[in-house]
Amino acid sequence: MNKKTNTTLWLLTAGFAAMALMFFFDGFGAPPHRPQIPLVATNFLDTATWRRSYADLVAAKEDLSDFDCYACHDHKTPPPLHFDEHQNVIVAKEHPDIVMGHGSHGRNNNCFNCHNDANLEVLQTRDGKELKFTESTQLCGSCHGPTYRDWDAGVHGKTLGYWDRSLGPIVRKDCVNCHNPHSPHFPGRAPAPGPHPMREIAAPAVEHHPET
Repeated sequence: MNKKTNTTLWLLTAGFAAMALMFFFDGFGAPPHRPQIPLVATNFLDTATWRRSYADLVAAKEDLSDFDCYACHDHKTPPPLHFDEHQNVIVAKEHPDIVMGHGSHGRNNNCFNCHNDANLEVLQTRDGKELKFTESTQLCGSCHGPTYRDWDAGVHGKTLGYWDRSLGPIVRKDCVNCHNPHSPHFPGRAPAPGPHPMREIAAPAVEHHPET
């Protein structure tokens, strides 16, 4: 090893030793304080829909007594509908949770547009096709064709599971998981926060104008 190489190695050793001492005795000073990054509210991380469909209740083996129409109604006599002076259906006091608001024009606020008056245990489309309550999305699609096609393609509504079908199945949630069938307008909610910049953001300067 020549003298020049030996000197270089000693200088490097001394330099690293000096840096180690500086770090050990905090010679470079404390790092700047970083503000704690606020956590995202857990409600934005919840994958559950805000409503549970009849199919969800069946799968969870929940109490379905609220869907037993004939516990109160007569099998042989369709329940009569009553309307106010504006031809809006008057919901019976036995159904206080139902608020009719299907469409801004009011023409869909008729129970038997969707329910079969001869068999309250099934739904019916406009052309008379009977559907089970677990098939309610098909009923929605019988009137809302473009939206149904978007839902079927996966660009409308909520899809859970795997985009890569080789890894597992997908679950496409029903319309009623997000929309109340009697009042389908989706309620607004606060948007999720944007990405955190990981640094402090200086407050914008406030311009002061002299009084004139």
